[in-house]
Amino acid sequence: MSICAAIQMASSPNVASNLLEAGKLISEAASAGAKLIALPENFAIMGEHELDKVKVRESDGEGPIQTFLSETAKKHAVWLVGGTIPLAADADNKVRAACLVYNDKGERVVRYDKVHLFDVSVPGSDEEYRESDSIEEGSEPIVIDTPFGRLGIAVCYDLRFPEFFRKMLEQKVEIVIVPSAFTAETGAAHWEVLLRARAIENLCYIIAPNQGGFHLNGRKTFGHSMIVDPWGVVLDCHKTGAGVVSCDVDLERLGKVRSSFPVLNHRRFFCK
Repeated sequence: MSICAAIQMASSPNVASNLLEAGKLISEAASAGAKLIALPENFAIMGEHELDKVKVRESDGEGPIQTFLSETAKKHAVWLVGGTIPLAADADNKVRAACLVYNDKGERVVRYDKVHLFDVSVPGSDEEYRESDSIEEGSEPIVIDTPFGRLGIAVCYDLRFPEFFRKMLEQKVEIVIVPSAFTAETGAAHWEVLLRARAIENLCYIIAPNQGGFHLNGRKTFGHSMIVDPWGVVLDCHKTGAGVVSCDVDLERLGKVRSSFPVLNHRRFFCK
């Protein structure tokens, strides 16, 4: 078993202050024994305007946010999942929403670019989002070997696409990290039920760090960062404001659940 943690923040437009806050929360999680720690989507910047993140985007492999992630992972000897950060895109006025994973030596081991972009009008509200105006989409899910199990990543809006998780399952995923910035409106309606559904459908652990609070751009995010086990049980949850949730991730138990309840072996339709 390994202690894994999800960090909740209410990030601001100021990168330096967000990194300071993230560092404190990572230290707290590491001090409690966590060896795998995940930050939320947009942890380094929640700008006042949608294009603010373009102004602080970094080239792949260099920049203060990436340096922070590498040095912090090494300092605490933890695997660190860097939520999403704005990396350079092909278009000058856009970014890639990249989730970077660093090992306990501070080495980057994988990059995932958010695939599904949040271009929606939220029913029952005046909220509208057009991520494609400032973000270039990624193309493929990723699953990697870690000391904690086969690890996959799905960012926020990815959560609404079960076929995306099935593609990770075909790569033998056991733990899925879901860095998010779910809105208060959609989070109240769908956040927990979607996380639990994805865990139940795929008999996997879900570690879901979320933004949670009021932001200077007027946005309110839902919080309720949580860890869900393969049976759909919420093992820990932090409702509002900055904080940490952590739990043991038990791959032996996961194996027993998959063996005794072999629903994954009963599938008849598969992703192309």
